[in-house]
This record gives sequence, structure tokens and C-alpha cells, in this order.
Amino acid sequence: QVQLVESGGGMVQAGGSLRLSCEASGHTFGSYGMGWFRQAPGKGREFVAGIVWSGGRTAYADSVKGRFTISRDNAKNTLYLQMINLKPEDTAVYYCARAQHNFGVDEDLYNVWGQGTLVTVSS
Repeated sequence: QVQLVESGGGMVQAGGSLRLSCEASGHTFGSYGMGWFRQAPGKGREFVAGIVWSGGRTAYADSVKGRFTISRDNAKNTLYLQMINLKPEDTAVYYCARAQHNFGVDEDLYNVWGQGTLVTVSS
């Protein structure tokens, strides 16, 4: 069974850091582009960052550029999102997702989703 499990969320003060992890199982993790999305309270889900299968190319939403870094370890079947200088507006449930082919900003490009991990940033 294809599965993605996020971890690493929690509560942090503004300016703090967190690292999210997404462990994959049930498929050849290294063959797929991956993405991180988030959904803030009362809002739709939005693209945060994406990475190609090799890790050689990444992309970020403008709101997180320079603060978030997406990476992957294909040997460990794990995707990461390092977040620094967190802001209250980063508060959201964060989801990792597996792209059907290459990653992109559109949710429809992804066909496997994790259950999400909550990040709360206090001011």
C-alpha cells in the first residue's frame, strides 16, 4: 500500500524553526517528484515547495522563498521541509504529496497524499 506519513509539526514562536519529514512506503520513492502543500484555517490548500525525483531541481512559493528548503533522501525514502524564520502566517496543516510525474503547483498533479502535520506559529 502506497503511504506517506508526515511528522515534525508542532508549536513554535515567530522566528523559530522546524523540520518536517515525510516517510514514504509502498512505492519506489526515488522515481517521483514530490511536493509540500499547506492549508491554513479557513483557506484552501496551497503549494509550498516541490522537488524532482533526483533532488536536482526545486521550486518554492514566493511566500516561503529564502526561509524554507525542500530536500529528499531517496535512500531513506524520506522527504524533508526545513523551515526557518517562521511567521504566524505559516500556521497551517502541512501535507506532503507524490506527483504522478513531475511536481508542480497544481494539486491535480499529485495522486498520493499524507495525512498532514500541524504547524502553529505564535507571535
